[in-house]
Amino acid sequence: MKKSILFCSLFFTSIQANAGDVISTKSIGMELARDIASETVLVCRKQGYQISAVVVDRHGLIRAALRDDLASRFTLQIAEEKANAVVMSGQNSGDFVKARQDIQQELNHINGLIMMEGGVAINAGGYRLGAVGVSGAPGGDKDEACALLALEKFAEKLEFMD
Repeated sequence: MKKSILFCSLFFTSIQANAGDVISTKSIGMELARDIASETVLVCRKQGYQISAVVVDRHGLIRAALRDDLASRFTLQIAEEKANAVVMSGQNSGDFVKARQDIQQELNHINGLIMMEGGVAINAGGYRLGAVGVSGAPGGDKDEACALLALEKFAEKLEFMD
């Protein structure tokens, strides 16, 4: 009987100790990721740029990737790595590059990251849902501008997400 009571006591203590080990997070869904990638490509196309746009979730996993018809195949990789830089740093890639020029070269040696302007955070309701990375315009500032214009189209939707 004492062993049963001890076992039950340890079992319930274990359950209580692990109760805080489960966390809930918010991440970008496939449809929104697809829409953001598509709108980003279209915005840049209207400006005469053939680009790729890659949307990753809050963990850096690809949710959508689009390469415009004449964009180089390498733009997909670069766009993904710019988006990953946002996930890693918690801020737009251009802002991070400017703030941390002291470690920029070292970070470029990390597989899956590139320290260049053109990665933009996707936030909703105070949560980082993911990021969009853009590559192919003649300059990271133009890549970022396309992403920001595309995100403006979804600003109201993102603002009122739970």
